[in-house]
Amino acid sequence: MRKYLQAPHPFVLLPPLDGKTHYEPGELLAFDLTLIGRGSDFLPYFIYTFERLGARRGLGRGRGRFAVEEVLWLEPNGGEVSIYQGSTNVLTHAYHAATVQDLALPVLPVNVVALQFLTPTRIVFAEHLATTMDFHILIRSLLRRLSNLAYFHRGTALEIDFRAIIAEAQTINTMTQDLRWYDWERYSSRQDVRMQLGGVVGRVTYSGNLEPFLPLLRLGEFLHVGKGTSFGLGKYMLEPA
Repeated sequence: MRKYLQAPHPFVLLPPLDGKTHYEPGELLAFDLTLIGRGSDFLPYFIYTFERLGARRGLGRGRGRFAVEEVLWLEPNGGEVSIYQGSTNVLTHAYHAATVQDLALPVLPVNVVALQFLTPTRIVFAEHLATTMDFHILIRSLLRRLSNLAYFHRGTALEIDFRAIIAEAQTINTMTQDLRWYDWERYSSRQDVRMQLGGVVGRVTYSGNLEPFLPLLRLGEFLHVGKGTSFGLGKYMLEPA
């Protein structure tokens, strides 16, 4: 891991996917936060930070103020549990960190899957941002992200045969590929500059012996893939066909 200048962030902050940018007073703004590895220990600090942000700094061009109303924990089966109420400022312990086993898909023979890329996905392959998504390109990026997260935020190395997995991924065919480039701009207050962070969005369908890759693809749904994952880029949904 010496070639990496910094550790990946142990969180994914996913803003609303509806593209809405203007909120009237009293409207609800909901977003997703995923904490990874030891990052889950810092949930109280994240809640406190959002509360301070809403009360003192605000969001957006007009610095709109907001209050944290509620925090829900999303169970692996899709249920929701309220773990924090802004009215009482009490964080309950009615949640636990989800494991790989909690997120696992049933082991079934799968020959076709579709991936819907919902936010701009920036994967570097052969020193360029990929504009197509061959399966081995996706798997290479997922392996790199998962191994880095495990090493830096769990203190463990993934004991898997990376070369064998990539070689097997190269046998998977791309059936359909309906992708487009989406330019997304964000402002960095730290650097005082506007940044262009474009990536691909759309749908890709793969065929082949996909069963061995299901756990990896499932994890990628929650952890995202590529660059800029900490602020929501690289979000996709898996659609077994």
